[in-house]
Amino acid sequence: MIRIALVDDEPLLTAGLAMLLGAQSDMEVVWQATSGEEALRRAETQPVDVMLLDVQMPGLDGVATTRRLVEQGAHGRIVILTTFDTDGYVMGAIQAGASGFLLKNTPPAGLIEAVRTVHGGDSVISPGPTRRLLTAVRGRREARPTLAAPPPHQMLPSQLTEREREVLELIAWGLTNQEICDRLWLSMATVKTHVSHLLAKTGARDRVQLVLLALRTGLVALDDLLTGSRETGINDMPKPAEMT
Repeated sequence: MIRIALVDDEPLLTAGLAMLLGAQSDMEVVWQATSGEEALRRAETQPVDVMLLDVQMPGLDGVATTRRLVEQGAHGRIVILTTFDTDGYVMGAIQAGASGFLLKNTPPAGLIEAVRTVHGGDSVISPGPTRRLLTAVRGRREARPTLAAPPPHQMLPSQLTEREREVLELIAWGLTNQEICDRLWLSMATVKTHVSHLLAKTGARDRVQLVLLALRTGLVALDDLLTGSRETGINDMPKPAEMT
């Protein structure tokens, strides 16, 4: 059972989400809060697996609340919710430790699947915020033009295997575990093992931080992600004889 908390200063919204998620056989809405301060108090005594947190609230906003939750060692994973695809909170939310960033107009089925995905250890970001996240990373690089872009793998942990680098690159391109299985002709168990090793070796909290690592180290070019072009031959699916 996935234990869920809802934090939003709009009671009607949380009531609707509670009905939607509570109707799922594998989900339970444990508590609801109307402010970041209340969420911090509730999280200390009633830990949950997934928290859906509004980004814009009076007092502590979603980003500040996320940071405080992570600092106090709160159990579970956090998904930031926002009404408009114009909020500038994406980078701050991810850096604070959020595992997802979703628009409130995400279809119900998409929201339900996102909760399951985050609970399973992956991350979710709506397409609009994803592009803004990448744009923010590019802006930070361009603001420091004297710093040369790192060569591929310069900052990657030396103990990563070549296969783990391949999996990291595919994660950066947004492929799911199943898509990585299909691309590399690997079993699901093997891919999950590679992802677990990547998280452990890099110290990343989740797949979003793995994407940022791939960008910072030059394993994947930011402009390629923004334009959707792939220059690394990543589209060439290996034959079964090449399986490792």
